[in-house]
Amino acid sequence: MQLPKLNFDSDFNFNIKRDKDTFFIYDILRKSWIVLTPEEWVRQHWVHHFHYTEGYALSALILEQKININNTSKRIDLLVTQKTEPFILLECKAPNITLSEATFEQAARYNSVIQAPEIILSNGLQHIFTHYRNGEYRFWDKNKS
Repeated sequence: MQLPKLNFDSDFNFNIKRDKDTFFIYDILRKSWIVLTPEEWVRQHWVHHFHYTEGYALSALILEQKININNTSKRIDLLVTQKTEPFILLECKAPNITLSEATFEQAARYNSVIQAPEIILSNGLQHIFTHYRNGEYRFWDKNKS
């Protein structure tokens, strides 16, 4: 399986295995092997980024938590917490998916329940960062001071 090099400052060591025609990646949070989809490749980069690069405890990272929006069950991709409070909501897409207004609207709907002050949209190649303050979203570039 040819996996794309993603846009992260660090390279991470992942455990990947193959069973017949299916590839799996070891998820350090769920402590199990997960089917390696393109979206999972992006999600696992973020898990490693927050744990190994940013220094977050694994207990501060929540994967695929169920939420209810308009009586419909949804799952968030990744939530980073600080002192058990929502801090960063991540919406991950596969590298071949273009981040769009629809991607942001999906994350904003999820955040109407979560109420995290930060949202990151990522397809692994592009990352869009937003602050949520006083009911408004503001986009920012983390590479600019």
